[in-house]
Amino acid sequence: MTKRGYHHGNLRQALIDAALPMIEERGPQGFTLSEAAKRAGVTPAAVYRHFEGREDLIAEAARQGFEIFADLMQHAYDSGQPSALAAFEATGRAYLAFARKFPGHYIAMFESGLSVNRTPELAAASARARGVLEKAAIDLSKHIPADRRPPASMFSAHIWALSHGVVELYARAAPGAQSPYTPEDLLESGIGIYLRGLGLIPPDA
Repeated sequence: MTKRGYHHGNLRQALIDAALPMIEERGPQGFTLSEAAKRAGVTPAAVYRHFEGREDLIAEAARQGFEIFADLMQHAYDSGQPSALAAFEATGRAYLAFARKFPGHYIAMFESGLSVNRTPELAAASARARGVLEKAAIDLSKHIPADRRPPASMFSAHIWALSHGVVELYARAAPGAQSPYTPEDLLESGIGIYLRGLGLIPPDA
């Protein structure tokens, strides 16, 4: 590629796009900014006009990932309306779909070790994604008697943790993790067991 120095039209985004495949292939610590610059076709010095270090680039990739994630979750939630149950289940499936379609972003978001509070923008994007699932949990928990109703934030956190576990162990092929069931079946049955326990679906459903 021809070196374009500081005159690249959208160097910041080009560097992120160059880094995402490396994050997917090697992990968040498995590349250098110089490699990202080379893939983007610019000089290494140009990188520092936009990012102070590799973690700044990863944080921006994570922020963009959370924005995409929140949009997908919102679309899933909306597609299930007006059924609170269908909307809730759709957000769980959206988690799995996101991890498969955007692995570089997913790794930057959840496997980089960076705090979501690293920047206000990253924190806001993360909160928006969590907020969609919590909104779905609020809608669904209205059908639970008040004396047995868990806080919506706990409800949504349980489903987030279940979805994340299925993704990490089975959708992303963790070493040693095998199952005769698809990740989709594992997630659906797990959510079903949880919802039965809360009395939200019949025992034989």
